[in-house]
Amino acid sequence: MNILVFVESAEGKIKKNSLEAVAFAHTMGGSVTALALGNVESAELESLGKYGAKKVLHAADAKLNQGLIQAYATVIAKAFQDENSDVLVLADSSLGTPVGARVAAKLGASLASNVVELPDTAAGFKVKRSIYTGKAFAQVELTKPKKVIGIKKNAAEVKEVGSNVSVTPYQVSLSDADFSTKITSSEKATGDVLLPEANIVVSGGRGMKGPEHWSGIEELAKTLGAATGCSKPVSDMGWRPHHEHVGQTGVKVAPQLYIAIGISGAIQHLAGVNSSKCIVVINKDADAPFFKAADYGIVGDAFDILPKLNEAIKAAK
Repeated sequence: MNILVFVESAEGKIKKNSLEAVAFAHTMGGSVTALALGNVESAELESLGKYGAKKVLHAADAKLNQGLIQAYATVIAKAFQDENSDVLVLADSSLGTPVGARVAAKLGASLASNVVELPDTAAGFKVKRSIYTGKAFAQVELTKPKKVIGIKKNAAEVKEVGSNVSVTPYQVSLSDADFSTKITSSEKATGDVLLPEANIVVSGGRGMKGPEHWSGIEELAKTLGAATGCSKPVSDMGWRPHHEHVGQTGVKVAPQLYIAIGISGAIQHLAGVNSSKCIVVINKDADAPFFKAADYGIVGDAFDILPKLNEAIKAAK
């Protein structure tokens, strides 16, 4: 089986979700080729061999720095054919998901997104998908010879299984049609740790009573090396920036640990966090719906609990 992995990057660095995609492909077996587009540091590309890539292709055309879906799909589809690939693996993300759909259309391939486990190839090619915002799973059989699968965050463990590999330049002709869409402006999330990449997320809700009380959440996040998030009402009221809004209509996260402070647990918020490995809820309302979804819960005033929790974690470190 020949597997091509589309590798995403930001500011020259490989994204963690793409390392998961390479690790996932390696565990599938077969020969793994990673493909990166645009400006990516050489050391980052070479390191992909540590996670299972046997070959790394780099399409370094500066025009690919824009992250345009049409252009990316053209390059990936061409590489898929040139490498005689059977399966394309990529991370489900704001870029990877639409790119995967376009590549599948170009190749006439079967497509599955939100894949959470390795394919079952004992009789055909079946994958397990997360559906209904994580409330259920579906077993789907991909019947076409060419296949595209998008994996959900934490579907694979990132661990070193090899060593650095050499990088091969990859060139492909791009037409004006590939750049018919223009990005006129973009607003990037800021912070030491960004939500989509975070292993730990600390979120606050209306129970924090105002933006002036957010220092406790920020301090706890700093102690844990975590990203900060918030509920939709908090971002709607302007207490926190919209890129921190976690939920069905905001950023969907799947960290190892999600700490919800002063968030009641509306279904829309739960839909964005229910793939978290462990959920801890702090709320003074013992009947808050979030406690039903929590692995651990603390009933009490966040303003009393946060300082003590932060100090206890610092002491444990």
